[in-house]
Amino acid sequence: MRKECIVFLMSAVFLMLSACQKPEEAPKAPPPPEVSVFTTRAEDVPIYKTFVGQAYGAKDIAIRARVEGFLKGIHFKEGSRVKAGDLLYIIDSQSFEAQVASKMGNLAEANTMLVKAKRDLDRYRPLAEKNAVSQSDLDGVEAAHEAAQATVEAAQANVRSAEIQLGYTKIYSPISGIIGKTQAKVGDFVGREPNPVILNMVSNTDSVLVEFFLTESQYLGIARHLAEVGKLEARKEYDPDLRLILSDGYLYPHKGTPNFLDREIDPTTGAILVQVSFPNPDNMIRPGQFARVKLKAEDVKDGILIPQRSVSELQGRNRVFVVDDQNKVAERQVKLGPTVDNFWLVLEGLKPGEKVIYEGLQKVRDGATVVPEDTDVKRISQDGQ
Repeated sequence: MRKECIVFLMSAVFLMLSACQKPEEAPKAPPPPEVSVFTTRAEDVPIYKTFVGQAYGAKDIAIRARVEGFLKGIHFKEGSRVKAGDLLYIIDSQSFEAQVASKMGNLAEANTMLVKAKRDLDRYRPLAEKNAVSQSDLDGVEAAHEAAQATVEAAQANVRSAEIQLGYTKIYSPISGIIGKTQAKVGDFVGREPNPVILNMVSNTDSVLVEFFLTESQYLGIARHLAEVGKLEARKEYDPDLRLILSDGYLYPHKGTPNFLDREIDPTTGAILVQVSFPNPDNMIRPGQFARVKLKAEDVKDGILIPQRSVSELQGRNRVFVVDDQNKVAERQVKLGPTVDNFWLVLEGLKPGEKVIYEGLQKVRDGATVVPEDTDVKRISQDGQ
């Protein structure tokens, strides 16, 4: 009897405890993740290409020693600006002065012989008219006079040549510009290899020429684009929008003007030389500098740009995640063109007005529901602009 009572009491206690416990609740689903989305739009997109080029002066003139001799004087400050006609160098002129004096003596002797020949001719002509001398004697005197005249002319030419050589001992600047460092010192023998022949360089840097090379495929693409522009905009002047990016990333403020395209593509390199002129009013650019030339290669009409962060790659395919009007995520494969600053140009796979996920890619998958928040992504130029 006691055992039955104990069992009954324990059963009652268990029933009371079970009644006090609450039933377990089903787990709640996590809320949709919040993501930032970028809305695409159609716009005209200029496509630029950059090429590595080197700068040269508008005129780079070599200062040469045109005669041999010892360098006697340097009459300018290295690295300064000089004007056309300024005296730069003096080469020892004693030997050339001696040559001039010698040629002048020969000229004086030739003039003396000419005077004698003229007097003989003046005497013989009246005598020949009176038949006092033979015709052959007159012919001989006339020939001697003509030979004396030719000797004088030759002596005069020798004097001019010697004076020209003497003039080369003073070297003047052929142009106005910036002069560099002299390749010789006062007292050095110059003008004969291996001694310095080119003493210096003078560069006119009021404008600079930047040379770079296009590959054959690049040249064909740009040429084809220019041909299309010529057909569509025959009345408009094409602006290639040539800009210069210096080695520190600084975008040079002055635009360039194309002024030379080589006649042929070099068969050894498969490239063609292009030359562009840039104004250089502040003399910021010096000959020898390397810089990148930025050239507008084409204009894409109604192009679509998306931030580079919106694109992910999987097994060699580029993809984006698009959010529809019901906030559903769909994975989309896209075909990309060139980069434009911090954006990609999309060639295929997107339409204007679609929303692509910009931030929160790690939170989403195809078919998921999200809470989109519009964001505006600024263009960040890669060339300091």
